[in-house]
Amino acid sequence: MKKMNIGLIGAGFMAKAHSIAYAGMPMFFWPAPAIPVKKTIVDINEEIARDSADKLAFKTYSTDWRAIIEDPEIDIVDICTPNNIHAEIAIAAAKAGKHIICEKPLALTSTQARDMYLAAKENKVTTMVAFNYRKTPAVQLAKKYITEGAIGRILDFHGTYLQDWSADPNSPLSWRFQKSICGSGALGDIGTHVVDMLRFLVGDFDSVNARTATYIPERPTQSGLSDSLGNIKSSSNTPKKPVDVDDQCCFMVQCKNGAFGTIEATRNAWGRNNFITFEIHGTEGTIYFNYERRDELQVCFAKDNDDRRGFRTVYTGPSHPYGSSLWPIPALGIGYTETKIIETYDFFKAIMENRQPEPNFKDGYAIELISDAVLESAQTQQWTKIKEIS
Repeated sequence: MKKMNIGLIGAGFMAKAHSIAYAGMPMFFWPAPAIPVKKTIVDINEEIARDSADKLAFKTYSTDWRAIIEDPEIDIVDICTPNNIHAEIAIAAAKAGKHIICEKPLALTSTQARDMYLAAKENKVTTMVAFNYRKTPAVQLAKKYITEGAIGRILDFHGTYLQDWSADPNSPLSWRFQKSICGSGALGDIGTHVVDMLRFLVGDFDSVNARTATYIPERPTQSGLSDSLGNIKSSSNTPKKPVDVDDQCCFMVQCKNGAFGTIEATRNAWGRNNFITFEIHGTEGTIYFNYERRDELQVCFAKDNDDRRGFRTVYTGPSHPYGSSLWPIPALGIGYTETKIIETYDFFKAIMENRQPEPNFKDGYAIELISDAVLESAQTQQWTKIKEIS
């Protein structure tokens, strides 16, 4: 069985998630498309890089991402860095003929995303953007129902991604609050997950009408390199710096197929941890999903008899998408790790079959164009048409 060497860049918490997925994928999906080999991990801090190599079972470490690009033994470049250096790394990797998986959002700007997409296309490398939530079996089951016509023609939808980790004004100024590093705030960080999920389920977006807000205009400066995600609070006398991205975005969506919907994303929703939801209404039924109950899909079918019509709960298991390779009993428990394992499987399978998986860099570019339209609409307070991929 073919082995593929991985070079992972960025040793934060996403590196842990990806590393577990590389180890677990062949255990779940056997025979595996190929065997991941964790060869080199990179972080700009040598102590973190060295410690991560030991902790995450990489053979070597480096403080320079170019070492991975220049290593002829590396087959896959895995980008888990802040958004502002995704493009430089990915373009170099594509030119070196290496396959690429990149954390979301794809880039700092749509221009960078386009350059990444074209570089990968020109060099014929396989790419994936790590929108792993769409890999949740219940989401895939929703897609199956929709494709089969079980809820008829889609009329409208509502999606949310609500968190509260930055609702406290004393949570530190992570790179996620700095436009020069992240590109946008709640929109790019979490809103794009819902955009990806609903593009996958409903169809391409045509235009948007948006509103954004920054509720906390400044935050305490962060000490150290680790991204605390608000779990560490600063003292009241810590110096503060401005926040120049959105804390919240809410927008209406008109799809090309006529469906209409709304999306809300905020990191200031007290009591919400990782509240990713969608509700999709069709002419023949409704589908509802809540990621915090990710083994479940709520469905209501209009064809049911009047005395039986209502929401039923389907617990995902062996008979559902990816289920035969996961756990043997429905509702035994799907976690964040399993979505990353499925993502890894799809990526490796696509590499071995010499094709593009979904979502790939073209999808990531399309989502950056949607993000551009959302931010433009929030400024003009008008419906904004989404630009076509060029």
